[in-house]
Amino acid sequence: MKLLRILVITLAALAAVSAAPTFAGGGSRTAEPTIEIANPGKCVAPADEMRRNHMDMLRHQRDRSLRQGIRGEAASLNACIECHASKKTGSVLGSNDNFCQGCHAYAAVKLDCFECHQPKAGFKAAGVKP
Repeated sequence: MKLLRILVITLAALAAVSAAPTFAGGGSRTAEPTIEIANPGKCVAPADEMRRNHMDMLRHQRDRSLRQGIRGEAASLNACIECHASKKTGSVLGSNDNFCQGCHAYAAVKLDCFECHQPKAGFKAAGVKP
């Protein structure tokens, strides 16, 4: 009887573990974004590094541009938009299929760069909204 109880408890525990959602190695309750890079090429850093550090790269580049007048660095917002803007809309915003919008929506992170900056490719003025 005791052996049967142990067997039932073990089987119940295994069933509970196998039915639980997995997050780290495969499954997820939230679908990952399907992002297309409109103009693929050589980015300034590998994708995993960009996912973790792009905001720091842009922040430091912004500081160098504003305070020191250094322009044209690889990690500039205009350079990112040129590669990542959708070929359909010319923008990194608009829908969750667009590059910046899609990743930020997936990560539930507020995307506030474009409150001041133009999200469209080809916009080369001072980078602010008209």
